[in-house]
Amino acid sequence: MATNMSCPAPAKATSNGVFQGDNPINFALPLLIVQICLVLVVSRTLAFLIKPLRQPRVIAEIAGGILLGPSALGRNKQYLHSIFPAESLTVLDTVANLGLLFFLFLVGLELDLKALRHTGKKVLSIAAAGISLPFTLGIGTSFVLRATISKNADEGPFLVFMGVALSITAFPVLARILAELKLLTTDVGRMAMSAAAVNDVAAWILLALAIALSGTGRSPIIALWVFLCGFGFVLCCSFIAPPIFKWMARRCPEGEPVDEMYVCATLAAVLAAGFVTDAIGIHALFGGFVMGILIPKEGPFASALVDKVEDLVSGLFLPLYFVSSGLKTDVATIRGLQSWGLLVLVIFTACLGKIAGTISVSLCCRMPVREAFALGFLMNSKGLVELIVLNIGKERKVLNDQTFAIMVLMALFTTFITTPLVMAVYKPAKTTSKGDYKHRTIDRKNPNAELRMLVCFHSTNNIATMINLVEASRGTTGKREGLCVYAMHLMELTERSSAILMVHKARKNGLPFWNKALPSGSSQVIVAFEAFEQLSRVSVRPMTAISAMSNMHEDICTSAEKKRAAIIILPFHKHQRSDGTLESSRREFGTVNRKVLEHAPCSVGILVDRGLGGTAQVSASNFSSIITVPFFGGCDDREALSYGARMAEHPGITLVAIRFLFHPGTQENTITLDPLTNPNSSLDEDFLTEFKNKASHNSSVKFEEIVLRNAAEAIEIIREHHRCSMFIVGRTPEGEVAIELSPRIEFPELGPVGSLLTSPGFPTAASVLVVQQYQPGSFSNSQDIS
Repeated sequence: MATNMSCPAPAKATSNGVFQGDNPINFALPLLIVQICLVLVVSRTLAFLIKPLRQPRVIAEIAGGILLGPSALGRNKQYLHSIFPAESLTVLDTVANLGLLFFLFLVGLELDLKALRHTGKKVLSIAAAGISLPFTLGIGTSFVLRATISKNADEGPFLVFMGVALSITAFPVLARILAELKLLTTDVGRMAMSAAAVNDVAAWILLALAIALSGTGRSPIIALWVFLCGFGFVLCCSFIAPPIFKWMARRCPEGEPVDEMYVCATLAAVLAAGFVTDAIGIHALFGGFVMGILIPKEGPFASALVDKVEDLVSGLFLPLYFVSSGLKTDVATIRGLQSWGLLVLVIFTACLGKIAGTISVSLCCRMPVREAFALGFLMNSKGLVELIVLNIGKERKVLNDQTFAIMVLMALFTTFITTPLVMAVYKPAKTTSKGDYKHRTIDRKNPNAELRMLVCFHSTNNIATMINLVEASRGTTGKREGLCVYAMHLMELTERSSAILMVHKARKNGLPFWNKALPSGSSQVIVAFEAFEQLSRVSVRPMTAISAMSNMHEDICTSAEKKRAAIIILPFHKHQRSDGTLESSRREFGTVNRKVLEHAPCSVGILVDRGLGGTAQVSASNFSSIITVPFFGGCDDREALSYGARMAEHPGITLVAIRFLFHPGTQENTITLDPLTNPNSSLDEDFLTEFKNKASHNSSVKFEEIVLRNAAEAIEIIREHHRCSMFIVGRTPEGEVAIELSPRIEFPELGPVGSLLTSPGFPTAASVLVVQQYQPGSFSNSQDIS
């Protein structure tokens, strides 16, 4: 007797709406939207909660996936069947894998094979030990698991999958941990990045082998064909793709938009490569990863690809992969003493293999003990690649539910402990010697001593003015010992994948631009400072600070102390628009400036850029400016006038110094400061006496003393000098007039006079440099700012 069987109708993509009786979550597209929104809310909330622990975001995403799965919220069957019904998982997995395909394309963009070719023997030895020992221990652990909870697993694929899973180091996760701990530019950081990159490439090769071996019920000949075809695919791509991509990159000059056709062609090539590798049988992800590696890293082409793809993939689609993994992870399957004992065994084996292997070889290479331990802990971090390996093993039925859950928890635990362990054993700040740090100000007993400046900039918009400021600061070449400038590029480290591309561009702090070991001309910033160094007698050294906005000031202050800078120059967080008004670029930079003022180990200058010397770099012979320094009194004003006096030594600069005096008998309700209660007044007199003495021999210095009755007169006199090129003012001027100006403060970091000169109603096109003198043991600055 025949039985009539009917298949359920395929789910429609969109609903007709609730008013026509449809429940939106019973349809594919609305349900996918709900799933994406839920994943984003949970993962971002967890990331915010663990941020104080300085953990990478991947921890929150893995934990969020587990939380949404059957281990936690999924225990409520109504929730699980409503939000993540079985029929929706195919769509969810498809979108997640599509996002993962493009994400691994971005990961491939991060890896620079040229840099790997120049990797030293020490790094290769450390990477080899960090792979071979955990791989061997993983194989040993697999025998224990097969004898207990994975009895039905195929022996060959299971051994290789376990070995690969325990030997992986997550390159992108490691880079973010290093950046968070300020270790990117240390020897440990550079070695960890290089070893992790080598480890990453080796792990993908081993994973391809594991996938080739994991075919069910096939002969070994099939596995060999899969592996050989995959090798042939990589070989063909290595010969065909690079010339095409280089041709595209050459047709994308710096400073011009990249042709959309090239971007679309590249993304189509990524999809085609994914299709080919999937057809071969080694997963579509390999195709995207290989295409990313083959893209040339120089020029704007790679950056344009990242900008087009990254935010949508990393922010929207990639978290779906974590929830897809979390839905397969059921912690409840780990029950009984035996299962929990196996979890401890896997964690112990994973940590022992990575940490012991790395430490032993590091010590053999004569690394210090603390650095060797820090490197071992860093190499033990896992991440997304670990989840990819485990998910592929689950799909290929190499790993069962219990083994999969144990391995996911192992990856979560080993990554979580990386940051606290490294912080416990390695503190680079303690290992750096401060040296003989005498000259922390420009106003000093020996004005002819070498002046060291730390000049910071956010983008190329600040470069011309900063170079012109440095040119003005040279002083008299014959008398002075010279000027050494450290040009620090402030780059924000975000959770975006492209933040790691900045790591490749970061150079060793303090190396000169002409050092042949560094590729010259790869950046407009490098070219500009390199040209200036060749034209002038100023030593210019590049530095890069890659950190989050919340602690960028630490990099600036630490670098200033390490380089023994006398002054830090910071750009103001507002830039000038075409109509002359100041527009805020990013308020976070204002917070960075205020924190630097509070914690700086030397004097600080905040530059309000209105185009000093014009919008282009000016040669030394053509540089001509009038610098105005209003002097009210106090240590900051003395520092500002000292800086102005140094600038006046430049043949193209005229200094106008105006001292404002208050007549005590002109107004009854005026506060008169007694020299005994205000020690700065006697210091001011001594300083000005010496300044006038030197100014009498310099025709480019004009000094005026003006008696005032109120602050309005001071403002009017300053207004008369609005046609100058630059004002240099103290941040906290002292005296009766300054007290009357105090209510006019708009920006605490600029002080009363700086706020006046940058206010919309003040008619000037002059740049403004606001100077704060370093005061040892004084906390007044932090109180003013707060």
